[in-house]
Amino acid sequence: MDLSQFTQAFFVEAVELLAQMEQLLLELDAEAPDSEQLNAIFRAAHSIKGGAATFGFVALTDTTHLLETLLDRARHGQLKLSRSMIDSFLETKDALQEQLIAYQAENEPDPERVAHICEVLRQLALESDGTQAAPAAAAPVPAAAPVAAAAAVPAQGGALRIRFSRLSDSECDLLADELGNLGKLLSRTRSGDQLTVVLETSCAPDDIVAVCCFVIDESQIDIAAQAAGDAAPAATPVAAAPSAPAAAAPQPAAAPRATPASAAAAGAKDSSSIRVDVEKVDQLINLVGELVITQSMLTQAATMLDPVECERFLSGLGHLERNARDLQESVMSIRMMPMDYVFSRFPRVIRDVSAKLGKEVRLDTFGKETELDKGLIERIIDPLTHLVRNSLDHGIETPSQRIAKGKEAEGQLLLSAQHHGGNIVIEVSDDGAGLNRQKILAKAMQQGLPVTDTMPDDEVWQLIFAPGFSTAEQVTDISGRGVGMDVVKRNIQEMGGHVEISSREGWGTTTRIVLPLTLAILNGMSVKVGSEAYILPLSYVIESLQPRTEHLHSITSDGHVIKVRGEYLPLIELHGVFDVAGAQTDPTQGILVIVQAGETRFALLVDELLGQHQVVVKNLETNYRKVPGISAATILGDGSVAFIIDVDAMPRIQRAHAARAAVLAHAARTEPVAA
Repeated sequence: MDLSQFTQAFFVEAVELLAQMEQLLLELDAEAPDSEQLNAIFRAAHSIKGGAATFGFVALTDTTHLLETLLDRARHGQLKLSRSMIDSFLETKDALQEQLIAYQAENEPDPERVAHICEVLRQLALESDGTQAAPAAAAPVPAAAPVAAAAAVPAQGGALRIRFSRLSDSECDLLADELGNLGKLLSRTRSGDQLTVVLETSCAPDDIVAVCCFVIDESQIDIAAQAAGDAAPAATPVAAAPSAPAAAAPQPAAAPRATPASAAAAGAKDSSSIRVDVEKVDQLINLVGELVITQSMLTQAATMLDPVECERFLSGLGHLERNARDLQESVMSIRMMPMDYVFSRFPRVIRDVSAKLGKEVRLDTFGKETELDKGLIERIIDPLTHLVRNSLDHGIETPSQRIAKGKEAEGQLLLSAQHHGGNIVIEVSDDGAGLNRQKILAKAMQQGLPVTDTMPDDEVWQLIFAPGFSTAEQVTDISGRGVGMDVVKRNIQEMGGHVEISSREGWGTTTRIVLPLTLAILNGMSVKVGSEAYILPLSYVIESLQPRTEHLHSITSDGHVIKVRGEYLPLIELHGVFDVAGAQTDPTQGILVIVQAGETRFALLVDELLGQHQVVVKNLETNYRKVPGISAATILGDGSVAFIIDVDAMPRIQRAHAARAAVLAHAARTEPVAA
């Protein structure tokens, strides 16, 4: 039977196993290795080898076999680990990932790369033969997990009784055909949804389990040694299996596979979740988005109905709105993934880069359980990687430099994530040298950027995101070319977010990334400016009010602030930002919406408030182009298009407008009068 339909499942599982292997290797103490960690690393390699052999991936099978042999000796105390050996295991993990990518693309892995990594592993085996920690007979054998315990069943040249449960007809045929490739089928018995086979094979039980797990779950498999007298070619009833004499069969060795409560719990846990293609989830989210738009249209049309005559209809419409909201929240939660998916990649990055730079760095993480939309979480990996490498190269000092400054020799890098309103805030912080203001300004002037010595720190730090900007004195293979920080900022802006930097020279730098939790649906407040409708994300809105004249104060000819409970807030007129004709220009006749973006609060002048509802976010750049001050668009209940305001960009746009107006006013004053 063709097994190609299961290759994708193998690739997905192998990637997860490699990630688990890398994490365990990074946590492993070479001086005092934990037996459970070694067993888990061994099982990961063993499972990959079994699947690779099933699908005929020769290079992957050979490489994992060599790695598995070394790991098996290490977990039995026959091989003394070292940091360099763990580095080689990590290099092997990278090579295995490259091989997986090649096979997934239906190509063969690079033979030179395969030969190199296999030679590295063989050399490790040869070197360890001369420095063996203890004779194999005297080596302490750590307790292995249930999967490894089954390997104790003597299968070399013998027969195994394999019992499968909860099978469908197609799974029975597929498993029987596949087991036939692993040895000689002596008998095959079907009883209801159970299948019992006696297989004469030289394969270890773990190899059989690894192959079968790409078709069924491990909890459905029970393997025991077959007594010599019972290995008859004729079909044997399932109930006859226990008739083998206890003394003649080492059956108890296989019992841990089926009897531990942990195995049953693992089976129950696996059966409670399924793998679904992300395209199906995206299609479901799109359909829910269309449902929200349709519901919004019905609500809009219902405003024209008599509430007394149409009471039942309007009540049903209210139920529909609540159900649509609950459905939307449930569907959106499917796409949410924990930030640990991202953070777990960085221990390896920090280990490799800090070793190359001769620095000692400790990674701390906070908020790994914080969830973010899958589409965003995959796109944030590259920007975060660049920021981390930048902190390691430019931020954190060498141990000698840190000691001279009175710091600990080991630097700290903190990755954190937390929810803030309708956004997620991700921070990359280090306790290194911080940013040098004068150096940045000097470099900016050298590149012809419009800067002054009186610029606030926040604007100076933003200069490092200019294309080609770098204050590094020499270019390395890690950073210093001035390529990347501008891409980081652009990528984050494309995700609807923004970047903030705070720094104290000599004490460290914190880069703060603010992103929306999802790009699909948001709760918004619709406002009217002139004849145009705009959407304000509700997570930014604090309150709305109609000001009185005595609360307004002018600071320039066209700049105002509003006093709200003793606090003076900048006033931004949306009609001026978007050049809307026919809008209300008198703040006392309009509505002020107080919003907060990060640590900044300000007021937005609008004509009126239209309502609050869910809107489906449509990417504007995909269908048109980037518009300053606009993050996306949506379709309203009446079928018209409304723009979603980029609240974070409002202060910057206001400052740019004020600066342009000042330049024009100065030019008008200095222009010579014609005779």
